[in-house]
Amino acid sequence: MSQTVRQMIIDILLEGPATAKELSARVSIPEKEVFPHLAHIRKSLHHGQQRLMMEPACCRACGFVFQKRERLSKPGRCPSCHQSFIEQPIFRIQA
Repeated sequence: MSQTVRQMIIDILLEGPATAKELSARVSIPEKEVFPHLAHIRKSLHHGQQRLMMEPACCRACGFVFQKRERLSKPGRCPSCHQSFIEQPIFRIQA
């Protein structure tokens, strides 16, 4: 029996951390479609022993870290230096 996209994403994140771009490549879906799946996974894991953890995005130009950002997608511009050189957030599942 084949796995759903969400099950595949969970399995990948159990192996180790990954960005949305890496997840999209491994499950063969567009990057934009990864974020709704991650949001659902975050909600469904909330009821169990595991949690979806997000290492926040950071600006490559000035080093600003988006600590308070709750959205899972990558920010467009840095609020500090206004550059668009942003590292993607990294996702993992923690027991």
